Amino acid sequence: MSVSFIPGPAPDLPPKPVDRFKWFFSLGVIGLVVWSALSIDLKWSRLLEAPGDLWTQLRLMFSQMELSEVPDLVAAMWESISIAWMGTLIAVLFAVPLSFLAAENLVGRPVAWVTRQILNILRAVPDVILALAFIPLFGLTPMAGVMAIGVGSIGTLGKLFYEIIEGVQRGPIEAADAVGATRAQRLRWGVIPQVTPELASFSLYRFEVNIRASAVMGLVGAGGIGSDLAQSLRFKDYGSAGLGLIIVVLGTIMVDTVSGAVRHRIVAGSSRQEEDEEDESLGLPPGLAGDVLPL
Repeated sequence: MSVSFIPGPAPDLPPKPVDRFKWFFSLGVIGLVVWSALSIDLKWSRLLEAPGDLWTQLRLMFSQMELSEVPDLVAAMWESISIAWMGTLIAVLFAVPLSFLAAENLVGRPVAWVTRQILNILRAVPDVILALAFIPLFGLTPMAGVMAIGVGSIGTLGKLFYEIIEGVQRGPIEAADAVGATRAQRLRWGVIPQVTPELASFSLYRFEVNIRASAVMGLVGAGGIGSDLAQSLRFKDYGSAGLGLIIVVLGTIMVDTVSGAVRHRIVAGSSRQEEDEEDESLGLPPGLAGDVLPL
């Protein structure tokens, strides 16, 4: 005996609710884009003329270069690298202690909140504004660029550093507390060994960024190759400006390559050290566990 089922009418489903927040948010973003485009008075017609004007500018730059200016421009580029390096060192010296005070897993929330606001204020001020503020104090010298880059980098490095510190593993810290370690000993043995490779890597990355910033510092008179570029463009010495741009690009690429290799070695060395420690805990020769395939 077979039983046949006659399908009944489909039930009426409730209408899908309208996501008003998504619509209002999308309209708000579109309105913000339109308002921004209208408020800055964009010259869209210039986009068609820009390629031709840019080609004329490049042709003037790279057709009138004099190789006799290379030594002076290389020296100016080295000055920019030195400014970036010294500024980065100053930033690291201040950012490291401030980052420990901004990490909520090491200090109380009120102390961390106050320290983070200090870092936010330092990060909010552009490097060029800081350079203009230091020029009256140190004059048109590289020292103004060093201080501008150093103070401006404290906020960025401090934020990166305390986020790294807040992501450390709790095991070493709890082990230090279990044996009665003091606060300084807990930092020395439970926190610093975990964060040192990342802090060094981000410091080198910030040094790469500061090299570009140091070239901009020269445009306002804070030393470096930017001063030579600004002077060349001001007096329409396009050949010298083009040669300076080539040296800036090549110098930046060389420093980025070396710095990137050092950063990779720091991180790879850290992971290799962890594998060797794992080998020792298993009673194996160093370097063996990392080469054994998991079953």
